[in-house]
Amino acid sequence: MQKDDATWLKIAYATFAILVGYTLNKAMGTLGLETGYAQRYTWFQPLGLAVSVVGAILVTWYLKSNQERHEYFLASIGEIRKVTWPNFIDTRRLTIVVCVVVGIFALILFIFDFVWAEILKWLLS
Repeated sequence: MQKDDATWLKIAYATFAILVGYTLNKAMGTLGLETGYAQRYTWFQPLGLAVSVVGAILVTWYLKSNQERHEYFLASIGEIRKVTWPNFIDTRRLTIVVCVVVGIFALILFIFDFVWAEILKWLLS
């Protein structure tokens, strides 16, 4: 584990909190629109924002509070550092291989679908 790993984990926790808060805010906004509370009550939008912020803090605190989970995340970051990432040439070559294989399988499925459709047309007519 490097000293920098803890910093990256803090950034991941902050990003998680932002995503949870954003999702909760959108959910509260949708709830306000569906129930009509957003138009009827002026306090609903600030309440939704408060619920989003508090919910994001609580969920992130719960995620961070378990020491075993925290150590697991740090170990995961350490393992990701050991990965040898492919360079641009290898990535391009492998992407082309994947596209060719997908194209071949799409062609095979098209042929089977066309043949079965013709057989069913012949049987049903």
